Amino acid sequence: MNTLVLYATKHGAAREIAKRIAGKMNGATLHDLKQGNIPSLAGFDSVIIGSSLYAGSIRKEAKEFLSQNEAVLQSKKLGLFLSGIGEDKDNQLFGSVFSPEILKAAKATGHMGGIFDPKKAGVMERFIMKVVTKQSRYVNTIDDNKIAQFAEVMKSN
Repeated sequence: MNTLVLYATKHGAAREIAKRIAGKMNGATLHDLKQGNIPSLAGFDSVIIGSSLYAGSIRKEAKEFLSQNEAVLQSKKLGLFLSGIGEDKDNQLFGSVFSPEILKAAKATGHMGGIFDPKKAGVMERFIMKVVTKQSRYVNTIDDNKIAQFAEVMKSN
C-alpha cells in the first residue's frame, strides 16, 4: 500500500507527528504542504493529512489542499489528524474544521497532542497559552499510543 503523509505546521509539532506516523506506515512518503510540489495523489492508495490547530482552525495550506482535492480524497483510504496542546475535546473540532464529506471518507481521525515551545512562540502566542492552558513552559503532549493506533487503523483493510 502506497501512503502519502501530508502535514501543515507552524512550529513543528504536526511535522513530528507526521514523521512518527510515516515511520509506522512502511515506506510512506512524507510531504510538507507549505513546500508545494505535492506528489500526484494518483500514485497513492492512502493519504493522511494532518495540521496544527490554532484558535479552532487548521493551517491555511491544509484547508486549501483539502478544498482543491476533496473529490479525489474521498476515493482514497483517508486519515486525518490534528495537533495541539488542548485535550481530547479537540476531537469535537473535527466537524468544524473538516467538511462532512471528508470526515465521512476518513477511515481514521485523531488528535495526537502537540508541543508548546515558548522559545518558538511569539509574544501573543505565549500570552494566549498562559491564559487559556495555564502553560508558560515547554510542554510536549504528543501521544505515541494514539499515533500507533491511528497507523494500525490506516494499515488495516
